[in-house]
Amino acid sequence: MTELFTGPDGRPRCRWSGGAPEFLDYHDREWGFPVDDDRRLFEKLCLESFQSGLSWRTILAKRENFRAAFAGFDWRRVAEFGDAEVEALLANEGIIRHRGKITATINNARRMCELVEAEGSLAAFVWRFEPAAADLAAPQSVSTSPASVALSKEFKKRGWKFLGPTTVFAFMQAMGLINDHAEGCALRAEAEEARCGFVRPG
Repeated sequence: MTELFTGPDGRPRCRWSGGAPEFLDYHDREWGFPVDDDRRLFEKLCLESFQSGLSWRTILAKRENFRAAFAGFDWRRVAEFGDAEVEALLANEGIIRHRGKITATINNARRMCELVEAEGSLAAFVWRFEPAAADLAAPQSVSTSPASVALSKEFKKRGWKFLGPTTVFAFMQAMGLINDHAEGCALRAEAEEARCGFVRPG
């Protein structure tokens, strides 16, 4: 089976980008391009934890609803959520109404406050786990990596929840900590160029 999908413009792309109409723009504009904005990074960690056991299409379709429900993923505001907010979220049909994932998101917002205080930023913290090129598996051939295992363990050590190695690997793919666009995908070179010009947060 080919790893590539031919888009409407005739350019080859990662095969998964052809799985749903909304995937194409996400693949071309976001996935695999490096990010150093803490709110975007926190949002992605939260959405990946909600995605566990579900399809990414489900999460992507509800992303704006999640943003509205979780204060634009302003972790300082989410950290203040209490029982009333949890009950409101459980009644919100626009998101995934899973109590464990909702409470984990609030917990993780509180852990985020601690991490930013200790490390300066989430970006500086996660980019320390960027693997060397020599340590990368072939693109889209694995669902975890030594780096994702290490980062997942560190999150767990710091009290974060619902961030296992597979979830963290998906986060690393999406946020450009690795370039996992398939060989032959037209966006692989663009993502690599962006990564080469990206100033790693210190």
